[in-house]
Amino acid sequence: MKSLLDQTLAQINSVILGKEQVVRLTLCCILARGHLLIEDVPGVGKTTLAQALAKSLGLTMRRVQFTSDLLPADIIGNSIFDRSEQKFVFHAGPIFAQMVLADEVNRASPKAQSALLEAMEERQVTIDGTTHPLPAPFFVIATQNPLNQVGTYPLPESQLDRFLMRLELGFPDRDAERGMLMGGDRHDQVKDLKPVLTIEHLLHWQQHAREIHVSEPIINYVLDLLEASRRNQPAGGGLSPRAGMALQRCAQAWALMEGRQMVYPEDVQAVASAVMAHRLGGFGSDGSSDGATIAERLIKSVPAR
Repeated sequence: MKSLLDQTLAQINSVILGKEQVVRLTLCCILARGHLLIEDVPGVGKTTLAQALAKSLGLTMRRVQFTSDLLPADIIGNSIFDRSEQKFVFHAGPIFAQMVLADEVNRASPKAQSALLEAMEERQVTIDGTTHPLPAPFFVIATQNPLNQVGTYPLPESQLDRFLMRLELGFPDRDAERGMLMGGDRHDQVKDLKPVLTIEHLLHWQQHAREIHVSEPIINYVLDLLEASRRNQPAGGGLSPRAGMALQRCAQAWALMEGRQMVYPEDVQAVASAVMAHRLGGFGSDGSSDGATIAERLIKSVPAR
């Protein structure tokens, strides 16, 4: 199993150069059955990463370009009257795919963004009183531009909390960028990728990740992180119980990728910032407003058990 996971990581890393940790966290996110938010400036490879992941995992992928005039029906689909059958027939939207790339999600209006909420949480959509299940596995990768760029809407906290992880790719180092310049077009390389895993592999490992043993000291460590986050936030702030469950799930998936059958404190620490930072909006006790800064401080200040 670990060999196949390593092959998957190696194939994605052959396209996304110099970002091994981000690629590893991305695969961890899908093994934990979560959704991923990638925030960064245009042109650093967010879309390419999603495409390479879908190809390597053998998933069907649909891309939705979020714009200011996007409507919820453009995402989930709608019912159209069929004259021949004299009834309304549902036409599924792009949300009905195993992987959905919500590109530049914060350029759409809050009404369009809200169309993702039920799909991400319940893995189903309800239209005209009828519930339609989504494919399994179902995974949303959303990309967003920094909020200081023109034409962006901030994601509400309720939607941010639906994302299991938030990552930033950042600019590559000089050697990785040299490899990109010498390696040809990234899109052509993605087209040539072959599936390393099957859907059956992925579904089995997602289930296995949930069975990775979590000891009492690890549970107490997660609880300590939650409590510390609430002490450093204004009234009602800090990490929610859902964030604690997300942290445990990701730590289990990380342990699985490491080839272990139980979670270690370093597994929690490896995923903690990606899981916690976007849930720590607002100001810390020292005036810091950056979620990543607050998350890193929590990891350093709370001792592992």
